[in-house]
Amino acid sequence: MSIKTLLIGLDGATFDVLDPLMEEGVMPFLKRFFASGARAGLRSIVPPLTPPAWTSLMTGRTPGQHGVFDFFRMESPETRHIRFFSSNDVGCETIWTLAGAQGLRVTSLNYPAMFPAPHLDGFIVPGWMPWRQLRLACWPGDLFDRLKHLPGFNPRELAMDFKLEERATEGCQGGYEEYGPWVELHIRREQNWFEILRHLTVEAPSELTAVVFDGVDKIQHLCWRFLLPGDGRPLAAEWELRVRDLCREYFRRLDGLIERMCELAGEEATVLIASDHGFGPTTDVFHVNAWLAEKGYLRWTEAPAEQARPGALLGVGQVARHTFLLDWKETKAFAATPTSNGIYIVVSRDGVTPGVAVWEYESFRARLMEELRGVKNAAGEAVVTQMWTREQAFAGPHGAAAPDLTLMLRDGGLVSILPSEALVSRREEVAGAHRPVGVFGARGPGVKSNVDAGELSILDVAPAVLYSLGLPVPEEMQGRVPEEIFAAEALSQRPVRKAAAAAAASAAATANDPAANGFSTEDEEALLVHLRDLGYIE
Repeated sequence: MSIKTLLIGLDGATFDVLDPLMEEGVMPFLKRFFASGARAGLRSIVPPLTPPAWTSLMTGRTPGQHGVFDFFRMESPETRHIRFFSSNDVGCETIWTLAGAQGLRVTSLNYPAMFPAPHLDGFIVPGWMPWRQLRLACWPGDLFDRLKHLPGFNPRELAMDFKLEERATEGCQGGYEEYGPWVELHIRREQNWFEILRHLTVEAPSELTAVVFDGVDKIQHLCWRFLLPGDGRPLAAEWELRVRDLCREYFRRLDGLIERMCELAGEEATVLIASDHGFGPTTDVFHVNAWLAEKGYLRWTEAPAEQARPGALLGVGQVARHTFLLDWKETKAFAATPTSNGIYIVVSRDGVTPGVAVWEYESFRARLMEELRGVKNAAGEAVVTQMWTREQAFAGPHGAAAPDLTLMLRDGGLVSILPSEALVSRREEVAGAHRPVGVFGARGPGVKSNVDAGELSILDVAPAVLYSLGLPVPEEMQGRVPEEIFAAEALSQRPVRKAAAAAAASAAATANDPAANGFSTEDEEALLVHLRDLGYIE
């Protein structure tokens, strides 16, 4: 057995960063990779956020079809309580379960929405895991104990010791002593993921082998101004130039790891590179709940003292405690999390309980959208440039759990859910934020050489993976096999095949011990710290 398809995920990768690095010789292998294969922009889903986007990549479905919308999820359409997402929320088949059902071995490393892990022939190390649960999260059950003997294996760094990352990034307005260790941590983490992949490939190669390198996203969030100084103030201090050089070193090392993985896979393997979304600069912060409060649509209870300070960040655990910050008798609309850029409307089903009456819902939502279009920043620019209703963005069996409105901000940034005197504020330094278009690349048997396919959809990646494995594409997948990247002769010899619709199944249908399916309170608080440090939470 050998690798048939290698799927390399580069979380948040954008050609805006990669192209200059390739041209300047920092990523020479990636430049050769695209020259010998195909490349394209990869349009993400709404919202272009890590959990729903990677889940769409793995399922070929939009969030309304697969059920993952955010890092967090309402427990039900009727509740105001929030929990973290898990693989139990994935309401359809994935590339992992589809390949496994056809008797193929699967290795999946660091992908979100993989805890609890599916019990497949192969190896699963889920991403976005509290390190204390990593042993339990791995599949098969003894995998962690087999991996811990690898040189350099460090579960605290591998699974992200959130307290360690908090120390590395706390403030992050300082000098090299704060930024440097953060970048170095992710250089080590990517090496660690590679060593696991290499070990498993040598020991028992899987036909479908996949890994996500998420340092790209994390470094771009905090170090955008060092990667593309033209988007912020010029780099002048010696320590700033050192951080810039270290960021470039991260990408140089990543390029080497991609090359070594391609060598492991061999010339007969199809190699696919994909990101869940793109990236760009952000300067504004829209305090959406403060705006809703000014409009009379939201009322606070007594806000915690730490939120009243100018520039204060969200307190640990505050997202989960949003229920207690709002006066529900007087609140008609609110943003529960900053990550989804979503607004929920409180609907009174009986016309007696607080909220917007059912018969007023459409007109209330339309008025809300019109007023949001009028929000301006200090330069007089519209802050909200695009909006989607729940029906537009999340059509499907799971759409009822999604926000009523999803916002796209002018500079791609995320909203703040904190009380604030300012409705729109400006960041002290430019930061990185998600953009809708990421990257795609392919190389291998039947793939055209040196072709730019323009723009593909993230929904096309799952069909492309299945096609490369010689498997049929389920009819219910919303994506397609991107035939434009394949030679006509290859498609003629191996035409795309469709499969009848399969019964919806959770990726965790045969998961580990149900008692281990949730996050502990301590782990949830640590994850909130991590999200705050990355810039997902203000």
